[in-house]
Amino acid sequence: MPEIVVLGATGSIGDSVLDVVARHPARFPVHALTAWRNVEAMERLCRRHQPRVAAMADPDAAAALRRALRDEPVAVLGGEDGVVEAVEAAPRGVVISAIVGAAGLAPTMAAVAGGHRVLLANKESLVVAGPLLLEAAERGGAELLPVDSEHNAIFQCLPPGFQRGAAAAHGVRRVLLTASGGPFRAHSVESLDGVTPEQACAHPNWQMGRKISVDSATMMNKGLEYIEACLLFGLQPEAVEVVIHPQSVIHSLVEYVDGSVLAQLGNPDMRTPIAHALAAPERIDAGVTPLDLFSVARLDFEPPDGERFPCLGLARAALVEGGSAPAVLNAANEVAVAAFLEGRLGFTGIAEVIAATLDALPSEPVSSLAQVMDSDRLAREQAGRIVNDAGGRP
Repeated sequence: MPEIVVLGATGSIGDSVLDVVARHPARFPVHALTAWRNVEAMERLCRRHQPRVAAMADPDAAAALRRALRDEPVAVLGGEDGVVEAVEAAPRGVVISAIVGAAGLAPTMAAVAGGHRVLLANKESLVVAGPLLLEAAERGGAELLPVDSEHNAIFQCLPPGFQRGAAAAHGVRRVLLTASGGPFRAHSVESLDGVTPEQACAHPNWQMGRKISVDSATMMNKGLEYIEACLLFGLQPEAVEVVIHPQSVIHSLVEYVDGSVLAQLGNPDMRTPIAHALAAPERIDAGVTPLDLFSVARLDFEPPDGERFPCLGLARAALVEGGSAPAVLNAANEVAVAAFLEGRLGFTGIAEVIAATLDALPSEPVSSLAQVMDSDRLAREQAGRIVNDAGGRP
């Protein structure tokens, strides 16, 4: 049986992954779990799932976990290098990349280089270093399967044997990427100035971490997914359209040249795409409640409002510009969202900080991971200066 490595085991995606794995323990033995610094949660997971290796990106947290698990036969690694080592030392199997943000890039690169089946929930890895990641996956013989509900839905609706970059040859006309619209879909643009972190994190359909919840509220999450879809499936920007679908029942659609439109439906539960990617091409029980169409009753669709959600336009522009622009976009967004959650930046200031950072750092060609990380660093520094210079409430 392939052994499992879960990157970001204590997060919301990691929790869903381990719930599915626990339903099939003989099929998916856990080799390694990694996290940032939540020692209490990691200790609980290690005792339950009995991994051979546990890694904490925070060295102090690793030391604390080592003490807490001194009675367990688990090797505890520390630091960001320890997280990468946990991947590199694992036998070829399945790696779930669920670390939030650019911090997931290095271990994800290690996973594709090692030829694993990589379940990609860390969209930032593709956004920040898409061409490099895809090239590394091809060299390493890795299989990249999307776990984001929208990209997994696209994957399920594409024809068997679909080749990246050959949409026309497969009769695919375009992809419709659905979005819930978040908590502010119907709010006026003027009302968004006073949005609080608590309001932004109150997603109507999904239970997620704070950072990704804010990204959903600004629709930057969908902007990143737009970039990811184009890269992952080799699609031109004009072949992907974002559609707001408040019920979050249709997770995405694929339109074919013969007029057919295939959609993947299900309750909004991350365990469905996780189970699909873990066992593909088989289907396994995920513990998800069956979809009751009579209860849903209606399915609504509307185009996104570019004025209410400027982050969508920023993401598309960064994709078209290419080079270092997507890395700058992502880094600036992470800095701006952190400032918002800390009360140092207004909600509408998130998009303003991102736009100003992109303007200040013109795109440059990228041919190495070192260049990507340098662009990420420069963008974080620039975005931090913009937040500080604005006095916290642009």
